[in-house]
Amino acid sequence: MIVAGCSRFGANIASILSAKGKDVVVLDSDNLAFRKLAPEYSGFTIQADATDIDALTKAGIAKADVVVAATNDDNTNIMIAEIASKLFNVSQVISRLYDTEKEIVYQDFDIQTIYPSRLSICEFEKLISTDLLEGLK
Repeated sequence: MIVAGCSRFGANIASILSAKGKDVVVLDSDNLAFRKLAPEYSGFTIQADATDIDALTKAGIAKADVVVAATNDDNTNIMIAEIASKLFNVSQVISRLYDTEKEIVYQDFDIQTIYPSRLSICEFEKLISTDLLEGLK
């Protein structure tokens, strides 16, 4: 499994996968970003641009079952996801997007997306509904 981007999201995903015994490689252009990984993280880290095909090849993308595009930049995540999906035929590609208007880019690709803003709104709606219902009792 490859996690491209050691953002908080990427670091947590990589740490969880590593704790479950998965083989994980994290790529990030900023070597300091790797400090976000859990102390017990047992995977590999590569300081490199995850849009660089040579870096992805070094990370083992040709054998990867899953690629997670988890940088803090939507355009970078789109590029990584398309490279993984179209050039390397990775079976499961997951990309984080902040801007929901960019989801149209993924319509013709078999790429799963995670939208933090949508998830936050859904959680807010659950909380506000619960609080309002409890206030009516």
